[in-house]
Amino acid sequence: MTTHPIHPMTTPEHRNTAVDPALWRHGWYRYARVLASPNFGPRPANALVDLIVIHSISLPPGKYGNGNVQRLFTNQLDWEEDAYFQRIRGLQVSAHFFIARSGELWQFVACTDRAWHAGESSYRGRTNCNDDSIGIELEGLEGSRFEAPQYETLAGLCAALIQAYPIAHVAGHEHIAGGRKQDPGPGFDWILLQNSLALPDRSLPEVG
Repeated sequence: MTTHPIHPMTTPEHRNTAVDPALWRHGWYRYARVLASPNFGPRPANALVDLIVIHSISLPPGKYGNGNVQRLFTNQLDWEEDAYFQRIRGLQVSAHFFIARSGELWQFVACTDRAWHAGESSYRGRTNCNDDSIGIELEGLEGSRFEAPQYETLAGLCAALIQAYPIAHVAGHEHIAGGRKQDPGPGFDWILLQNSLALPDRSLPEVG
């Protein structure tokens, strides 16, 4: 796994907005394994991509490393494989990125496009967070802990996103869809992420 130096978060007005061609090509990250999803659309013309949303996912819940998340995001999941899948049958969703328990990084949607990860949502005074956010799924179960390699990959990815986009906020799915979603849950270490990226308090949700 390749890692990158972590840089303190800078405010949009002081950030170099030129996308590093060594890291990004048309919204695709060089160090991610690409598996393109059909579940995406264009962002609104005036979208300001300033939010990273962190999720957790495993299919079936608590089962890891079986490729089912990748199959879900590419509409290839066998709905008959597990009884749980009947509860999500026909679901068409995606995230920009997925980080496996090993730290392996996958990308499904270009960051220039709108992935289908947030659903009905509202944050920092705006609704429809899919329009102006980047979604990152961590392989895991909401409320449970995540692995050190996942945090390492997440920090490197967030640092690259912060340098390429005017990111001002990082939040969990639970914070943008409160009452509807609970991921990544109390097992996620927000302080570790904050310290890894030198994020100011104003960029993070209030967590207990």
